[in-house]
Amino acid sequence: MRILITGAGGQLAYDLQRVLEGHGGHSGRDDSGGSHETIPLVRADLDVCDSAAVWRALETHRPDVVINTAAFLRVDDCECQPEAAFRVNALAVRALAAACRHVDAALVHVSTDYVFGGQPEREPLGESATPAPTCVYGVSKLAGEHLIRCTWSKHYIVRPCGLYGIAGSSGKGGNFVQTMVRKARAGEPIAVVDDQTCTPTYTLDLAQKIAWLITTGACYGLYHITNAGWCTWYEFARTIFALAGIRARLTPTTSTAFNAPARRPAYSVLRPDALRALGADDLRPWPDALRAYLVETAVIPE
Repeated sequence: MRILITGAGGQLAYDLQRVLEGHGGHSGRDDSGGSHETIPLVRADLDVCDSAAVWRALETHRPDVVINTAAFLRVDDCECQPEAAFRVNALAVRALAAACRHVDAALVHVSTDYVFGGQPEREPLGESATPAPTCVYGVSKLAGEHLIRCTWSKHYIVRPCGLYGIAGSSGKGGNFVQTMVRKARAGEPIAVVDDQTCTPTYTLDLAQKIAWLITTGACYGLYHITNAGWCTWYEFARTIFALAGIRARLTPTTSTAFNAPARRPAYSVLRPDALRALGADDLRPWPDALRAYLVETAVIPE
């Protein structure tokens, strides 16, 4: 199978490549579906906002599947650059879906838990839950989802949450775990919000489940894919330090005190109803995934 990956400089794209090519680390499962040919394209290779270039790339490579990991990820910047956010996260996604339709390639689009956050419920949210984004980033990603649905039927829309991976995050200058370990080792005081609940998710585990989706003929549609369980970001940080054996100057804070330009979801725990219906809701608990990540990045011994 020929699989083209956009935004190939990011942490999820890195793990998708190693999983799909058959050398994908250890997540406790074998969901890779075998070895496939991947075509990783970083922004310098393909700007997804250039629709003509997108069409040329797909006509040239003729992939069976396109996995779109390209996005405007800097949540706070989206608040002051809404046009750019919608150009990358919505309009470019529609053009990509149209190009996939043209070459009859299935499209896997990576969305976000940020399509939620404004709802009053504080219980895990299934795919049928009504979105309620609280920031420009979340609205732009939700718009991208809608544009895919009305453009091309052969799609998988994947909503993850709290991603971290060994390649870091090129769009954010490092992932949360890396940042916490670096700050703690430097002896810096660390304040982390304790009123935002999510599910930290290891990109290797997400990559393996995406690989399973596209190689086993699962039904097209919307999928929530995260590690199991949930915590606040403060609890996540505390667990990082406990597992790593690092003494940190960690204190909890509130979203109000943190005063970020973009309003983050207060609660965005995703329930994987679609995977459960397929008997594939088997991602490991987030603390186990975190430990595996810390081993793989040599923060702790195996």
